[in-house]
Amino acid sequence: MTAPLLEVRDLVVRYPARGRRTSPVLAVDRISFTVAAGETLALVGESGSGKSSTAAAVLMLRKPEGGSVRFGGRELTTVEEPELRTLRRGFQPVFQDPYGSLSPRKTVFDAVAEPLRVQCRWDSATGPARVAELLDLVHLDRSVVRRLPHELSGGQCQRVGIARALASEPRLLVLDEPVSALDPSVRAGVINLFTELQDSLGLAQLFICHDLALVRHVAHRVAVLHRGRIVESGPARQVCDAPTHDYTRELLSSVPDPDRLTAR
Repeated sequence: MTAPLLEVRDLVVRYPARGRRTSPVLAVDRISFTVAAGETLALVGESGSGKSSTAAAVLMLRKPEGGSVRFGGRELTTVEEPELRTLRRGFQPVFQDPYGSLSPRKTVFDAVAEPLRVQCRWDSATGPARVAELLDLVHLDRSVVRRLPHELSGGQCQRVGIARALASEPRLLVLDEPVSALDPSVRAGVINLFTELQDSLGLAQLFICHDLALVRHVAHRVAVLHRGRIVESGPARQVCDAPTHDYTRELLSSVPDPDRLTAR
């Protein structure tokens, strides 16, 4: 049996007490899940359920208090920073805010080229062609290369962010609410792009979202997160069509039209 690409076991994320709080906040409480190569797992829950804290722990942007995070068989929670920087090339994030994810002073060209330069993979002879190739992958016209983020639409900025993530040739994308800040008119296009990239590049995806109607069309499996714990998981259509937990039913009932997206 093939080992999962990403394996999370008994993950715990806790935030220290601040302000009037007298005790730490338990954001993620011993959750476990896996993501196979080429698979999309959707982690779904309302605001405050622990989704983004889980993403930060998977990306090692926040060290978990307990549990295991293994990528490609390598335990991430115990590696030293130099090795972690190398391992991070294999798993890259796409964040919620397309404008906030980009430097307002960097052109599209510089933003997409930056990961190649940081990872010492930039070559003046082939680098520009690689940037153009990445823009083609996300269906951005090459004429945008000299534009700044404020000259782009939200959908274009998010595509630049996706191109940046692809620059290191990752095996896994961690997508933290990647379309929630976009206009409804452009969401389907970006969702279709993730599906296309998965099919063409064989990418695995951890898709973090609050909308079960959306993930029904984009995910292979769903894990429903409530108050830091996974309360239900299974194949996406099974969970969405026949939920067994009351919280999952509440999430579904909050969506006016479950079939409004046909992205997959």
